[in-house]
Amino acid sequence: MIPILTTTSTVMCPHGGQATLLTTNTEMLIDGAPALLQTDIHPIVGCTFTPAAYVPCVSIRWVTAATQTNVRNVPVLLQTSVGLCLNAAQAPQGTAIVVQVQQKAKGT
Repeated sequence: MIPILTTTSTVMCPHGGQATLLTTNTEMLIDGAPALLQTDIHPIVGCTFTPAAYVPCVSIRWVTAATQTNVRNVPVLLQTSVGLCLNAAQAPQGTAIVVQVQQKAKGT
């Protein structure tokens, strides 16, 4: 069993930007915080990615999630879920880094 991500988790882009963890889920709460869903897209603030010009990550789109734990048939996000950090043109710039999770509820 793997910890489920909630709005109180901490997720960052590989360049130090912080994800704002918002969700449409209002049904599955863990310690009062909503569980995140695979369909959620999280804005990123503070990315400093500068290969030749400033091209920050602006959002995370999740490509993997739980296989058995869901809300209304939408998989929840787990500590091991993979999210792509995208720039404004929707080009991938790396994978999201899960820094902190809640430890009480777990899923698969």
